[in-house]
Amino acid sequence: MRRVWAVGAAVVLVAACGAEEGTPWSPAGVPGARSTPAAEPRSITLVATGDVLVHQDRALAAGAEQPDGSYDFSGVFAPVADLIGDADLAICHLETPVAAPGGPYRGYPSFEVQPEVVDALAGVGYDLCSTASNHSLDAGFDGLARTLDVLDAAGIAHTGTYRSEQESGRPTLVDVAGVTVGHVASTFGLNGVPLPAGREWSVDVAALPDVDAMLEAAARARAAGAQIVVASLHCCQEYRHDPTDTQVAATRALLASPDVDLVVGHHAHVVQPFEQIAGEWVAYGLGNHLAEHAIRGYPTEDSVAARFTFTEGPDGGFTVTRAEAVPLTIDLGSDAVTVRPADPATAQRVAEVLDRRGAVAAGLAVVPG
Repeated sequence: MRRVWAVGAAVVLVAACGAEEGTPWSPAGVPGARSTPAAEPRSITLVATGDVLVHQDRALAAGAEQPDGSYDFSGVFAPVADLIGDADLAICHLETPVAAPGGPYRGYPSFEVQPEVVDALAGVGYDLCSTASNHSLDAGFDGLARTLDVLDAAGIAHTGTYRSEQESGRPTLVDVAGVTVGHVASTFGLNGVPLPAGREWSVDVAALPDVDAMLEAAARARAAGAQIVVASLHCCQEYRHDPTDTQVAATRALLASPDVDLVVGHHAHVVQPFEQIAGEWVAYGLGNHLAEHAIRGYPTEDSVAARFTFTEGPDGGFTVTRAEAVPLTIDLGSDAVTVRPADPATAQRVAEVLDRRGAVAAGLAVVPG
């Protein structure tokens, strides 16, 4: 679901209500008073998906190229449009910087991709993206800033990379049907690329398992009015289904804070388990959402969408009341690539990975797309 977003402060509009002139009013509990039904608790549904990378010189880029040299990636996400668009809040992970329109474009190992992929993300309904990854500086600071400009133009909020020091200190907050959601993000590294001199604030980098900077950002978001705070963590070991000890330690430190309500992970390029920790949830690794690795028929084509329903409690706080996982697959055709709900065999394979840390017994529902 698309919505207006703001960084730094939530704007709350309160309507003054009163009785019509001449209408008698009596307080609850007084004989003759009108009874007011109890309001239903507020609830929102959040969907988060995996890494978005556009590999070049393969079916993905070729299938999206148009006769005029532009690109249209909308068909790539069409099979999951309802899954994304029906969420109250849809969060993606844009792992790579975008190039200027017309390129040149680059793929692995140093990405600079078609900006039209952002249009496709916006078109399918993404509201918010994390941008901190090991590829954040593949195109230098200029590429980082250009990527955020393109996201702004598409109406997609973002966090994890920044164009100014002032921007890096402002919480990212999104209004979701009257509920304020904050988002923080960090990466474990930058592939050896140093942070730009004088611009060390440009990417949120965590020396894991130390997540103090993420916790400080989450506290700022909470203080600015966030009722739910989501942490996106880009780490740790690629092509491994089980989270590393460092990954688990960092996640536990995040969820131990009263300022973090959910952790979602990226970077492994394969699906990793979900786990409930002290009543809160982590999706350690959502796999790829869009990618085309050179070796086909590998688990890098398996994916999952995490769907969490948050419901307001009597104390005004929000907790996850339903945790769901939707297995997906990246269908690598000979001349096009699409992201679609998984077939039964793929869904079963994904479900087995998701449950490696007891998620199903804790309440995770693995559901079809």
